[in-house]
Amino acid sequence: MTHELRFALGILRRRPFQCLVQVTNRCNMQCSFCDFWPNGVPSREELTLADFQRIAGELAELGCFLVSVEGGEPFVRPDLVDIVRAFAARHLPLLYTNGWYVDEAKARALFDAGLTQVGVSIDFPDARRHDAKRGWPRAFEQARRAIATLRDAAPHGGKQVHVMTVLVQDNQEDLEALLQLSKSLGVGHCFTLLSATGFRRGHRDCLPTRSLSRELGEAWQRHPHMRMFRDYLGRIDAFREGGDMPRCRAGVQSFNIDHVGNVAPCIEKIDRPAGNVRGERLRDIVARMRELPEVAGCQDCWTLCRGFGQVMGQGGGVKAWSDLALRMRSH
Repeated sequence: MTHELRFALGILRRRPFQCLVQVTNRCNMQCSFCDFWPNGVPSREELTLADFQRIAGELAELGCFLVSVEGGEPFVRPDLVDIVRAFAARHLPLLYTNGWYVDEAKARALFDAGLTQVGVSIDFPDARRHDAKRGWPRAFEQARRAIATLRDAAPHGGKQVHVMTVLVQDNQEDLEALLQLSKSLGVGHCFTLLSATGFRRGHRDCLPTRSLSRELGEAWQRHPHMRMFRDYLGRIDAFREGGDMPRCRAGVQSFNIDHVGNVAPCIEKIDRPAGNVRGERLRDIVARMRELPEVAGCQDCWTLCRGFGQVMGQGGGVKAWSDLALRMRSH
């Protein structure tokens, strides 16, 4: 049975299916909406490759997961390819990067190791503003170069690569220009709404100040390379305006593991872990996490990771399955 089929069956059976993993907090850039980069630890204190190999096995006891490998900047770890290989043996690994350290050899090694999909962060369609937001000169230039390198290395080309954009007030007028950029590069595009309330989030940026759901929905119709759930896009305005939102599935069908092994319901609550993988089995931590009182009523974010868990949680719906199959498959 393929990983994709096991993943789909797990969703239908309402098992946990999404895990975010920060392999490091260290990063070469200083994004204004992130507070991970000044709060890293020395590499000797981070989870080891052996830890990740064990975690991958313990995840498999719970199901087949979409494992989002994140940072910080994951490429600062010299064993990144081996970490991806560990998860790819029984899961679907997805990688997020700012693109700075990508080269042809690393790109090919990652896909050879079983990487399913990779997202490269670009927040503005021009170098001046993107570089300023990232706090790093030539960040835009290198991100574009990384996208092309990853696209050319991927077995299924641009279907396995996408631009990831954080929606903030400063780029709310740039949606079409950003989509034209990713289209010109021959890759997909994802948007995630800013989180300004979670732990280790920066607080120098603001949520968009105008309605976006309709515009994004129309863009979804025009741009087949937008790899997103329509239901996620449709609820952006409701969240921004403080409207009625569905119950969050974090801690039930998705959870977060940080760079030192703490397991929390989501990336927004990494300061309130339910346990640590260095001290007990993941299955026991996840079982306990479902009982945490702060999970059920939380409405602190509407990020893409929450949206994925929300839309596919409790088995998913017809429209969600259609979007997953027709827009978001990597081949």
